[in-house]
Amino acid sequence: MKDRVMGVINLIHETDELEKLTQNRCLATVPFGARYRLIDFALSSLVNSGIHKVAVFAHTKYRSLMDHVGSGSHWDLNNRQSGLFLLPPATDDIQEMSRGDLYHFYQHRDYFNRSTLEYVVITRSHMVSNVDFRPIIAYHEEREADITVICKEQANQLLGKARKVKMDDDGRITAIQDHYGRMLSNLISMEMYIMRKDFLMELVETSLAQGQDHFVRHAIFSRIDKLRIYGYKHEGYLSVVNTIESYFEANMSLLQPEVWRELFFQPGTVFTKGKDEPPARYIGNAKVTNSLVANGCRIEGTVENSIIFRGVHIRKGAIVRNSIIMQNGDIGENSLIQNSILDKDVTVNSERDIRGTTESPFLAGKRKII
Repeated sequence: MKDRVMGVINLIHETDELEKLTQNRCLATVPFGARYRLIDFALSSLVNSGIHKVAVFAHTKYRSLMDHVGSGSHWDLNNRQSGLFLLPPATDDIQEMSRGDLYHFYQHRDYFNRSTLEYVVITRSHMVSNVDFRPIIAYHEEREADITVICKEQANQLLGKARKVKMDDDGRITAIQDHYGRMLSNLISMEMYIMRKDFLMELVETSLAQGQDHFVRHAIFSRIDKLRIYGYKHEGYLSVVNTIESYFEANMSLLQPEVWRELFFQPGTVFTKGKDEPPARYIGNAKVTNSLVANGCRIEGTVENSIIFRGVHIRKGAIVRNSIIMQNGDIGENSLIQNSILDKDVTVNSERDIRGTTESPFLAGKRKII
């Protein structure tokens, strides 16, 4: 697909119910899986599919996004044949910022119009999956579709808030939720769309001329009977991560070896911003079972069924169970942390007992002292 397809990671108005985890960062840069960020999966899928021109449409709280993606070098997007473009809103006016994604696409129309690439793949950041777009482009061309929507048949688990769709036996999308509701369907949209770039710009201009500015609600939903919209079923792993419960479940699912291998290595490797740190150290009577422990950690206590990010210090006698401890956390001696999510730089003093439940994990915001 080289020199045919451009990628767009659309962060405009992503559904976000991650509470304190997105208080100072956008959803795309929420830490995940001991060393990654949510946006890493979309970026890696695009690059592994041979897509080397990628635009990230930022919206709010994107300082951490700029820091994480940088020049795109960690995804090999910083050479003469490729490019990563971070496109913030063209204005900071509150009313303009509240408008839909089609409006923001239009504000950066020069980016699209100057490109000679034929197709565009639009993705979100909260769909945690590993996708090869090459067979989907071929399917799109074979069906002579106007738009191809990548879908996943998934009835339950590991789902945050997702938009349901219906598809007939020929693969044609016959119904799509305007937002989130009670449509009787096990098929959800992965919020990944493929179309010709020129067709996208036509939708943008036509919709805005009619006072419509939302991509799915206006450009797709209102034209579902007029356009050739097909669905492509993704057979691989998917987690929809936009609520606290789904975030916790998705991280915990990584403790299953088959899930880890499928998500991070099939069909391609997931890349992230690298940091040079020494290996984790296990000291004295440290005990770790069924957990992911990143580099730079110092473990003196007990860790069970947990996700431990870089640079965490778990002191003597402390027990961390079924929890997520983000970067540079410090767990005091003889403390118990269970069913909890601790953001970066959280300090837990000695002798503390912190417990949530699997349905409602305890959540501590960034730099909190407990």
